[in-house]
Amino acid sequence: MRVIAGRFKGMALATPKTGTRPTTDRTKEAVFSRLESWGVLDDARVLDLFAGTGALGIEALSRGARELVAVESSKPAAALIVKTLAQLKRNRSWSSDISACVLIRKAEAFAASGAAAHPFDLIFIDPPYAFETAACDSLLADLASGGLTGEGTVIVLERSARSDDPTPPAGWEITDHHDYGETAVFAIEPVVNGDRDDEDREDHEGPAL
Repeated sequence: MRVIAGRFKGMALATPKTGTRPTTDRTKEAVFSRLESWGVLDDARVLDLFAGTGALGIEALSRGARELVAVESSKPAAALIVKTLAQLKRNRSWSSDISACVLIRKAEAFAASGAAAHPFDLIFIDPPYAFETAACDSLLADLASGGLTGEGTVIVLERSARSDDPTPPAGWEITDHHDYGETAVFAIEPVVNGDRDDEDREDHEGPAL
């Protein structure tokens, strides 16, 4: 696996032999085309839950984000993300205003803690396909009720296309949904003034690959 585009394009990502389900390049390119068209990546603070290989968070850094917190419960997987970030920091495109760290914690525990100095602009959630819908809804509720999110936060959730759709927390809504083979991708955002104009998302979609 490699970084698809941006300042770290072509950088190899260390991948565990087992235990993770990396997002395919096809899905990743479609997701990031949309995020770039929505203008949410530039200087963004990014939280990557169930980080796995760290591919989503690192792709965000490559495309303009300035801060990444990757949360991964598997110590071997987390160690590989640390290794990848160490390589990135030696890259000539790394600058002093970029920061990235890895936390070895369960995503659910981190979300429930609500501990953040400032809300994140973009949150990736890519749990195992076996992660139950009720647990997913609870995780979203914890994110929405704590200090990890703000009025402008975009949550990108990946699930099995065969799973039930998530239920957004009160005051939040699904603003975008696309299926890519076996993977369903949802964008979940706070309702703006009680009435979000969904045409904003429809008019600025990236390519449906």
